[in-house]
Amino acid sequence: MEQGKKKKKEVIKKLKNKFRLVVINDDTFEERFSILLSPINVFTLTGLLGFLFTSAIVATIAFTPLRELIPGYSDINTKKMAAYAAFKADSLEVKLNVQKQYLNNIKMVLKGEPTNNFISTTENKDINYDTITIRKSKGDSMLRDEIEKQERFNLSPAFSRSESSDIGSVFLMPPVDGEITSSFNSSIKHYGIDLASNNNEPVIATFEGTVTLSTWSVEDGNIIQLQHANDLISVYKHNAVLLKKPGDVVSAGEAIAIIGNSGENTTGPHLHFELWHKGSPIDPQKFILF
Repeated sequence: MEQGKKKKKEVIKKLKNKFRLVVINDDTFEERFSILLSPINVFTLTGLLGFLFTSAIVATIAFTPLRELIPGYSDINTKKMAAYAAFKADSLEVKLNVQKQYLNNIKMVLKGEPTNNFISTTENKDINYDTITIRKSKGDSMLRDEIEKQERFNLSPAFSRSESSDIGSVFLMPPVDGEITSSFNSSIKHYGIDLASNNNEPVIATFEGTVTLSTWSVEDGNIIQLQHANDLISVYKHNAVLLKKPGDVVSAGEAIAIIGNSGENTTGPHLHFELWHKGSPIDPQKFILF
């Protein structure tokens, strides 16, 4: 034990031994510089210098463009572009899904099939729709009462019972959402009305019935004709596409054609719509609210 203590004291003594480092001019032997050192001081100073040198290198690489020279390390602009590309791809995927759902709904509408697939880009999972209550305002109630009084005895405001009493109880739907550009005029043999609308607008059946004609002519283009109850016939001319064939049974509001500009007797996308009752043409504006 005593020998171990003696060796330890000798090692500590050697580490504390002081040495003088002297710099002398070789020609004149003049002392230029001298410093008093010990092994402990040398080790401490060397370690400190090594730490400072390593820290300087790490800081230079981390906070200067030199880091881009390291293989596998991407610059900040590349990271920003990658994040933007990922965000853009996600947005495009959402838009693509919406477009697919929209096209599927259009196809189902054109086929006359019901659709419950609503287009939505967000999900409100936290909303409990069972707890939502809707209250009618005083103004809303007054408006409802006024409209009900006006429409109580009249399904179609422009209807004239003296002209065709057999179809007085029939509610006819507008075949297309558009503007009337030419009215009914039997004196010039214009036995219907012209409705201007946008391209690719669906044409719907004004009332339930059976397709008796689905053909094409040079003058009127693609024509489709429906036979309804009470000896009522509806005719749709200048269509771009016909969606039904003779013998098909259609419901009111079901798509039967696509509005177009076919035939020689047309100057733009529109629908020529006719109503015939018991073999005579009648004015559609007297039975349908356009």
